[in-house]
Amino acid sequence: MGDSVNLRVPKKGYRLFKTKNWMVFKEGVWHNNPIFGMMLGLCSTLAVTNLVSNALVMSIAVTLVLVVNSAIISSLRNLIPERVRMIAYMLIISSLVITVDMVLKIVLPEASKALGPYVALIITNCILMGRAEAYAINNTVGLSVSDALGVGLGYTFSLTIISIFRELIGFGSILGFAVLPDQFPHVALFTIPPGAFFALGTFILIINAIRNRGKKS
Repeated sequence: MGDSVNLRVPKKGYRLFKTKNWMVFKEGVWHNNPIFGMMLGLCSTLAVTNLVSNALVMSIAVTLVLVVNSAIISSLRNLIPERVRMIAYMLIISSLVITVDMVLKIVLPEASKALGPYVALIITNCILMGRAEAYAINNTVGLSVSDALGVGLGYTFSLTIISIFRELIGFGSILGFAVLPDQFPHVALFTIPPGAFFALGTFILIINAIRNRGKKS
């Protein structure tokens, strides 16, 4: 008998990381990150990152709207006339944001009250219009959802890191639980909007340094 040939079949998990959907998702998380990649959604970042809980609720709300919006626009991309595309985007986004805002008021009333008008202002978030026009209108539903998930998780990552830093230094806690001892001086600057600019700038500086270092290596 001749020598048997051993065919190595790639593992399913390994094949997953080579798919186009994964590549699109990864681009959204890192290279197309809305905060340090595209510099979008900075107003909400500055406003809600004083507490980790606020940042998480806002991130989940934006990600949900982003994913559903991209899926709807992609599925209707051949039916939406080019001359009314922006109007169609606004109608879909505003309907989704109103729905999310109502659900938050029912399910998480305290979080909704803490965020105030910023949930409703998701309608004006450039991330949603940007991904709709730059990606969802030109690609399949699967790829559009992967892109939206990646961008949404990238947004969540950025807001979470900034809010952990601000809440820890400003209040000495994370998610309301005391972490730093009472003797540790709390910097009240990070609990107010001016401190948000410093935290955001520091975050972007560190991330861009990491990205540039990765390009050189």
